[in-house]
Amino acid sequence: MERAELERLLTTADDAAAAALSALREGASYIVWNGTTPAQPLAHTYARRLRLTRRDGTETLGLERAVRLLAGRGGPVRLGRIDSVDGAWIYTLFLTEDGTDLVACTGVRQQP
Repeated sequence: MERAELERLLTTADDAAAAALSALREGASYIVWNGTTPAQPLAHTYARRLRLTRRDGTETLGLERAVRLLAGRGGPVRLGRIDSVDGAWIYTLFLTEDGTDLVACTGVRQQP
């Protein structure tokens, strides 16, 4: 996926997508994988991650919203990732099966 197309997908009012877009515009590395993954198992995985980050006090963006959107999604999603230039944040992108729309975005601050 071209950087400009990914930037277009991230132009939403969501705080996590806005932060991911900012990181991307600052030169962050990114990847969008080919293939899809069923949304329901991802919802369970990220719900667990949400519990763990809350327990550990790790800062997140959009994680609760992403879990909710994945749990309510019937079809599969494509996954992507953006790593901020300074390594402080990793953003996970959940795209529609064809990669034309953003389903959800979440960011997790990395521990030093």
